[in-house]
Amino acid sequence: MPAKNQVARITEVDRNGLQTEIDTLKRQIESIRSIIESFESKLRAELVDELILEMELSALYKEQKKAKKEKRLEQKKRGKNYQEPKGLIKSPPSEKTDKSPVDAKALKKLYREAMLLIHPDKFSMQDDKQEMAHEATTQLIQLYRQGDLEALQTYVSHILTGELTEGKAPMNLVPKDVDPLEYLKRELDRLRTELSSLQNKLTYQVWTTYDDPYTFIEELRAYYLDRIAKLKKRTRTK
Repeated sequence: MPAKNQVARITEVDRNGLQTEIDTLKRQIESIRSIIESFESKLRAELVDELILEMELSALYKEQKKAKKEKRLEQKKRGKNYQEPKGLIKSPPSEKTDKSPVDAKALKKLYREAMLLIHPDKFSMQDDKQEMAHEATTQLIQLYRQGDLEALQTYVSHILTGELTEGKAPMNLVPKDVDPLEYLKRELDRLRTELSSLQNKLTYQVWTTYDDPYTFIEELRAYYLDRIAKLKKRTRTK
């Protein structure tokens, strides 16, 4: 057999072996991801009140920190002799639209569903989407406080058609300037890393090690109640 044909045959065997391992890893990843998503969905459903209150208080805490920072900057601009005016300066209340009891119920239902849909914890494995999730939840909270059902519906529709809720995985196209065999090796390394990350995820560890994984609900509830208590102290106004 000519040396050239022999090299080509060895290369083809290597490619087939790599592709087989890649396909196996993809199935494992898909299986574990499905388990995690299902389990986390049930956890969120059980802790919906705690999750939403924690997000609302977190958003309020960030707003207060931002306001304090802006106040300090304004004081510096006024100079060392600047004195805080006596008495409290109350900011005007945010405008709220009148809504019927039916609208109020629909508003709350839509708000709760949307908050769970884009909860930042859902994107713990996707750093690029976590920041978007935080921004989206902040916007949802503001719209809910305003009590504008139509505006909230519009924003939720925007979320549903955006990057946060896209379920399609990007296509893996081999760049023209990359050797196919080398590309498969890189893809294999990437999938191994992804599989390891999923296996080390807390909720998957709970699912695979607890006799009854759903007892983890009370552990999470205690965590969120503690965090909520701390956030209430931090956001308490005089």
